[in-house]
Amino acid sequence: MRLNHLLYRGAIFAMVAGFATVSWAQNPAANYPNKPIRFIIPYAAGGLGDTVGRLAAQHMSTSLGQPVLADNRPGASQAIALDLTAKATPDGYTLVLGTQSGLIFNTAAKKSLPYDPFRDIASISMLFTVPYYLLVHPSLPAKNLQELIALAKANPGKYSFGSIGVGSGNHLAMEILKVRTGIDMVHVPFKGAPQGMLALVAGDLQLTFEGPVTSLPNIRSGKVRALASSGSQRTHALPDLPTMAESGMPGFDVVTWFGLSTTGGTPRPIIDRLNREVGEFLKLPATRDRFNSLNLDIVYSTPEAMTARLKADLPLITKVMRAAGIQPE
Repeated sequence: MRLNHLLYRGAIFAMVAGFATVSWAQNPAANYPNKPIRFIIPYAAGGLGDTVGRLAAQHMSTSLGQPVLADNRPGASQAIALDLTAKATPDGYTLVLGTQSGLIFNTAAKKSLPYDPFRDIASISMLFTVPYYLLVHPSLPAKNLQELIALAKANPGKYSFGSIGVGSGNHLAMEILKVRTGIDMVHVPFKGAPQGMLALVAGDLQLTFEGPVTSLPNIRSGKVRALASSGSQRTHALPDLPTMAESGMPGFDVVTWFGLSTTGGTPRPIIDRLNREVGEFLKLPATRDRFNSLNLDIVYSTPEAMTARLKADLPLITKVMRAAGIQPE
């Protein structure tokens, strides 16, 4: 009698476990998330990517009901962060914030990578686009783009420009300027925007393209001088500042975009759940106000649209890299 009772209980337990397994297989997002989520940020603390990444992580912690823990992993043109993501379990508990340059730069450079950005990294959604400001140290006599070009041509190899890493968006923007004008300048990569800005303010660099988070306070305080913005239209933060095109560089339109990704092979229901979370985050009035203050243009997309944008950007970035002779770190 006791044995039959135990067998009966065992059968019931097995049935419940079996139903749970089938339920998870049919809808793996049903109990997601049930533990903390790692949110990898491939930038140093204090820059634009870190600022936005932490805003998104904070929102998701509240909306998902589990801690979403920001983890800064800068370096190697975002390859360190992407490799960690690619090697994680494909269950939606590892997310990574990245840009189009970081997601495909090392591929365009034909660098040997331990991951494939299209197979091992799964798109969730784009988040926003952002222009750059062309900045110079106040000691540089150039007051506009044409004066800067003339100055650089008269002093080949004399001036240094910073970036947040080889192949980063602001590095590629400067390389496009170099290729189009024939000027010769020295590239100095940093691990993050704050470090590069400190070097520019100190006069260790003479110029850079940089995003609004680190640029605007230093422009307004007079620590750096802005010559132009990199997008096709003037920015609302500095409406009197001309674009590169208006400054004599027709067709110059260089912005970077950020997107959220996870590990390749993550079940589609989980990716869809995360995509909806991104959409809710971007619709919040507080998010829109904050992004507006940072001069960011919100772009919400499907996973497929983000991947398509990456594939479209790959040949463009490859062309710039070949023309400029850029090699991965």
